[in-house]
Amino acid sequence: MNKDFVEGARRSLPILIGVIPFAMISGVAAVSVGLTLFETMGMSVLVFAGASQLAVFQLMGTGSPWIIMVLTAWVVNVRFMMYSATLAPYLQKLSTWQKAVLAYMLSDQAFGVSLSHFVMTKQEVDHRWFYFGSALLIWVAWQISAIVGALLGSLIPASWGFDFAFPLSFMALMFASLRDRPTVAAALTGGTIAVLAKGLPYNSGLVLATFLGIATGYLVESLKSPQGTQQ
Repeated sequence: MNKDFVEGARRSLPILIGVIPFAMISGVAAVSVGLTLFETMGMSVLVFAGASQLAVFQLMGTGSPWIIMVLTAWVVNVRFMMYSATLAPYLQKLSTWQKAVLAYMLSDQAFGVSLSHFVMTKQEVDHRWFYFGSALLIWVAWQISAIVGALLGSLIPASWGFDFAFPLSFMALMFASLRDRPTVAAALTGGTIAVLAKGLPYNSGLVLATFLGIATGYLVESLKSPQGTQQ
């Protein structure tokens, strides 16, 4: 088996701590709005985009027109165009059908794991196989978990979805990138400020946390190599 494929899958294992519960809740939400198990599986395979699936399920629950559901899913998934453009230089030599398969399997988690590895590794990497290993593991875990969620039905409240599973998935992704003191300091500062400033209006606490986290990381980086400033 290709070593880069195995490495891509291995590096995605920590991400499953968030992917699995998120997918299960997606399955629960699908059943809760009246979809059958077969329909839930079909949507999970065809769409394979948790945030947009949950958004559509919410709209289905309120009886929204189908055009609103389609537009909502499109808007939520526009970010994948940016992901594709970012990964394109690493995969541009592939054939059209290979690109189509890898594009279908694109997810926030596979993008984050792959790009981080491509940028930071100094060793030669087969980008195609690394990305495929990461994306395939996440895809399989998602489909199985969504089916389990659909079978569990109402045992897991669908309202839990955005409360813990989606943030948990990105937390796992973030932990994989904490490789030095500046990034750790930035993450701790940003996370702490975000919690303390949660009550500020217009989500301004999140903006404040972002700027202070970046500033802290920059400050720690500057203190880390003072000789670089004495030129």
